[in-house]
Amino acid sequence: MRGKINIRNRYILIGDLVLIPIAVLGTFVLRFELGTLYFQYLPFSYWMIGAALVVKPIVYYFFGLYRRLWAYASIQELKLITVAVTTASVGLALAMLLLYTLNIVDSYLRFVFVIDWLLSLVAVGGLRFTLRLIAEMQQNQTAGQTSTRAKRVLVVGAGDAGAMVVRELQKNPQLNLIPVGFLDDNPTKQRQQIHGVPIVGTITDLDRVLDRLRVNEVIIAIPSAPGRVVRTVADIARLKAIPYRTMPGIYELLGGKVSVSRLREVDISDLLRRQPTRIRDEKVGLGLSGKVVLVTGAGGSIGRELCRQIARWGPDELIMLGHGENSIFDALLELKEAFPSLIVHPVIADIRDSMRLHNVFAQFRPQVVYHTAAHKHVSLMEVNVEEAVTNNIQGTKNLVDTALQHGVERLVMISTDKAIRPVNIMGATKRIAEMVVLEAGRRTNRPFSVVRFGNVLGSRGSVVPIFNRQIVRGGPVTITHPDMKRYFMTIPEAVYLVLQAGGMGLGGETFVLNMGQQVRILDLAEDLIRLSGLEPGRDIEIVYTGVRPGEKLAEDLWDEGFQFKSTEHPDIFRLDNTNRCRVNAYIRPLMN
Repeated sequence: MRGKINIRNRYILIGDLVLIPIAVLGTFVLRFELGTLYFQYLPFSYWMIGAALVVKPIVYYFFGLYRRLWAYASIQELKLITVAVTTASVGLALAMLLLYTLNIVDSYLRFVFVIDWLLSLVAVGGLRFTLRLIAEMQQNQTAGQTSTRAKRVLVVGAGDAGAMVVRELQKNPQLNLIPVGFLDDNPTKQRQQIHGVPIVGTITDLDRVLDRLRVNEVIIAIPSAPGRVVRTVADIARLKAIPYRTMPGIYELLGGKVSVSRLREVDISDLLRRQPTRIRDEKVGLGLSGKVVLVTGAGGSIGRELCRQIARWGPDELIMLGHGENSIFDALLELKEAFPSLIVHPVIADIRDSMRLHNVFAQFRPQVVYHTAAHKHVSLMEVNVEEAVTNNIQGTKNLVDTALQHGVERLVMISTDKAIRPVNIMGATKRIAEMVVLEAGRRTNRPFSVVRFGNVLGSRGSVVPIFNRQIVRGGPVTITHPDMKRYFMTIPEAVYLVLQAGGMGLGGETFVLNMGQQVRILDLAEDLIRLSGLEPGRDIEIVYTGVRPGEKLAEDLWDEGFQFKSTEHPDIFRLDNTNRCRVNAYIRPLMN
C-alpha cells in the first residue's frame, strides 16, 4: 500500500527520531554556548524536544519523506525536503506558542526556531543524501568490477542531453558503457566536469581524442545539432571503425524526453538536419487546444505525424480520417499508446464521397481541418489520370465545400513543390487543388490556406526506403540522372512548420517552407550506402536509368514573378499571389 513505510524507510524514521533531539539541543548550545542561560532554558528545551518528536515526523510523513527511494535523490527531492522542514519548523513554533499561552512553559524564544530550522535542514537532508552517496559508491564499485569488459564511450555534447545520457549510463552499469569524456564547442565548458566526467575538447579534437582515450563508441547527444556536425562526427568515427549513435533530432523529441533508450543509429535524416529555429509557439497551441481537429490522410506519413504533434497540444477531439483501414488502425494504436486520455475517432472514408464527408462533419463538427489526403506518386499518376483528377481535385473540392457548409474555422491543405509550373499529372492536379482552397478562402474571408514544401525523408514511396531496399539486396542503387536534385526535409520538421504556418493564415494564402538547399539524389544515395558500412562504386554499384516522364531535374517552391514575404517565423514565407482565377467554373467540365 502507498501509505506503508517500508523497512528501509523505517530506518530513516528511526534516524529522524535520533536527529530531532540532537538538533534541538544543538540549537540551544549554539544560542547560549552552555552558559548560565543554557541551563536556565533547559526545561524549555525538553518541552521543545517533545513537541518536535510529535510534530516533525508527522509533517515529514505527509510530505512523503518516508515513501521515496533516496538512492535516486535529486534537486526535486532537495526542494521537497526544504518545504517539509520549513513547514515542520513553523508547526513546532506554533506548538510551543500554544504551550506558552497555556502557561506550560514560562518563556517563548523566537530565535531558536530559526537555528532549529537550519540544523533540521542539514540533518534531514544529510541523512537522505547520504543514502544516495552510498548507492553511488556501490555503483562505482560495480562499474569498476565490470570495467574490463565495458565499452569506453565519448559523448559529443555537454548540454542537458549529454548530462542526462551520462547520468543514465552511470546509474546502469549493466549496460557496460563507461563515459570517459565529453566534447563540446562551448569554450566556457572546457576543462570542466559533469557528473565526474571531464570535458576534454571540442569537436575539432575528435580524431585525436578517440585515440588518446581509447574510445569504443561515440554518442552524439545534441538534439539541435545541424547535419554538418553529425556528418563530421560520423565520418571520423567511421574511418576509425568506431560505432556511433545519436539522440533523435529536436523535432523528433517534441513532447518527449531525452533518455538512453532513445539512442539510435545515425540515419540520413540526421545528416540533413538543419539548425532548429527557436520560436515561441503558443499561437499553435491556442489554435488547437480544446478544438475538434480533423486530419485527412491520417494514416499516411505526414498525416500520422500531424496527428502526433496535434495531440500534444490537447485538442478536445481528434478525427483521423483515411481511406486505408490498416494504416488508420496502426496510426490509431500508436496515438492511443502515446496519448491515452485523448479522444480519438478513427474514420474510414473516401474524400471523393461527398455524402460521406457531410455525415462525418455533421457527426463530429470539426473546427480545424488539415488536408493531407492525396495521390502523390508522379509515375503512377501519369498512367492513372482519372484517379489523380478525382482524388486530388474533386476530393479537395468536396472537402472544402463540406467545410464551408459546416462552419469550419480553419482549413490547411498540404501541397507540394511539384505544383509549381507542373509538368506531370500529379503536380497539375495538386495545383488545381491549391486553387480550390485559395479561392474558397478569399471568397469567404475564412482562414483557408495552403502550405507548400518539397520531399520529406522517410515517407512511404520516397527515395530513401527504395534506396535502402536496394542496398540490402546488394545493389545496384538506381538513379534517374546524376544531376537530379530535390528539396528534402524530415517529416517531424515539416509537420512542425505546417502547424506554425497554419496558425498564420488569414484567408486564401500560400505559405512556403524554407527547405534549405536542394540535395543531389546521387549524394543522398552515396550517404545511404556509407551509413550501411559500404562504399559506393566498390561494394554497391550506382546505375543511371534516365529521367522518367513527368520528372524535372530540379523543383521550385514558387513561380517566377511571384513575390514572397517574410512572416514571424524565419523558416516560413507568405506568397504574394494576385491571381484570382475562378477555378470552380472549370472543375465541373473537367470532372465530366
